[in-house]
Amino acid sequence: MDDEQLLRYSRQILLPEFGIEGQERLRAGRVLVVGAGGLGSPVALYLAAAGVGRIVIADDDRVDLSNLQRQILHATARIGQPKVESARIALAALNPHVDVLPLPRRLEGDLLVEQVAAADVVVDGSDSFATRFAVNAACVATGRPLVSGAVIRWEGQVSVFAARPGDPCYRCLYGAGGDIEDTCSHNGILAPVAGIVGSIQATETLKLLAGVGTLLAGRLLLLDALEMRFRSLALTRDPACPVCGPS
Repeated sequence: MDDEQLLRYSRQILLPEFGIEGQERLRAGRVLVVGAGGLGSPVALYLAAAGVGRIVIADDDRVDLSNLQRQILHATARIGQPKVESARIALAALNPHVDVLPLPRRLEGDLLVEQVAAADVVVDGSDSFATRFAVNAACVATGRPLVSGAVIRWEGQVSVFAARPGDPCYRCLYGAGGDIEDTCSHNGILAPVAGIVGSIQATETLKLLAGVGTLLAGRLLLLDALEMRFRSLALTRDPACPVCGPS
């Protein structure tokens, strides 16, 4: 790192658990962020600010006026642009040392597995069970850690599925999922709730890359922002899970 980078990351490097070694691990890291919306926005911004070397952002949507209340990667001037291109512009302005790879498409099939396998950490900020299940299955198949988050109304949740032997996966938590998709467009959301959950996802991602701290693995952190309460629930592996079970 040169003097400019040392100054940029100095407050992070000062952390005794982190240091130069942790910063170098971030610079060598590659993170796949699935979704450039309410969760992907704070995740990508904090990862770029922290100096993660390569950030791959996948999203097939375009910026809409209704997004701007909570999707802080985007701006009024970029309404109509692909979200991943808007994200690239914002992240390049924040930190030109970070390599941002925009993927303006829905990840599925071989492409999903390919991108997951190439990443050191996968962050899921999507808003549908189908996508979450597909990302989880690819992470289990490739042995990549998954940082999962979800928000709706005043509520949020986040967990880390670390792909370690005996750990549960996302499918263990939700089984077959629900028949009705709860989305912000139908149920609403308070903007900072996405920021809180996305910031926790970014924190866990940085810990994974730097190899520091205790991960939010085997636990589900629940947020009730209306009452401003957090709860932590223990997660266990489902022995009959069709994704990570013995079969």
